[in-house]
Amino acid sequence: MAKIIRIELSDIDLGQTLDALDTRAEAYEKTAAYYEGVPTKGDFFLIEEVNDAYEARRIAEHFRSIMAKIQEQWRG
Repeated sequence: MAKIIRIELSDIDLGQTLDALDTRAEAYEKTAAYYEGVPTKGDFFLIEEVNDAYEARRIAEHFRSIMAKIQEQWRG
């Protein structure tokens, strides 16, 4: 089992952290869509280094899960 770590951040730093996690999740979601052949909106993006859409989706879900845990604790 993973060790639980507690970190103290200012609300601004926490917001920046959530924004960064959202950006990473979105990058993997776009990568999954690319591998699935889903047309993008014409936005330029870099394809993340993964084996397939399934792996990209799993990584995106992990980032979203981290975000949900942080937001749940933040709202208290």
